[in-house]
Amino acid sequence: MAWLVNALLIAAVATLAIVRQFRAVRVDADRRWWVLPGILAFVALREPHLLGADQHTASAAILAADLLVGLAVGTGWAWTTRIWVETDGAVWTKSTKASVVVWTAGVGLRAGLFACGGMVGVHQGSSALVLALAATLLVRSGILTWRVKSLHRTPAPASALTYGDGVPPSPWKEPV
Repeated sequence: MAWLVNALLIAAVATLAIVRQFRAVRVDADRRWWVLPGILAFVALREPHLLGADQHTASAAILAADLLVGLAVGTGWAWTTRIWVETDGAVWTKSTKASVVVWTAGVGLRAGLFACGGMVGVHQGSSALVLALAATLLVRSGILTWRVKSLHRTPAPASALTYGDGVPPSPWKEPV
């Protein structure tokens, strides 16, 4: 029954991450960016069969490789994400087409690791995938938070934000 919970958790988090990455999302660098990856890691590590029972060495090697792929995907995803600052100082992010390439490569590498594990007789549970997903999200969130904090955000002068009576300018160009 635990595998079903893990499978649903993986599907929900992956769907949320993929859908959110292609929308513009406002970023708050002070938020607790490590909470979701921490919860996922806790869920994965509570499983008693994280490593295969028969071949500990091969299972540990495949798990380590899967974690390295997760770290690489998280790093690539973070560096292919576009970050910009609006005139009010708000920071926004949105993934690019290069992010699709990173995700596709990560899925391909994980499928290859799964196939290699199957060829040598290593049973890989869903908890290894959850742990790798936690690593991916942790690295991506950490790098994005670092990138956002390193931006020099200066809000636009008050004259550019208002007309003088406190009314902000319209977001579109008005005809003259």
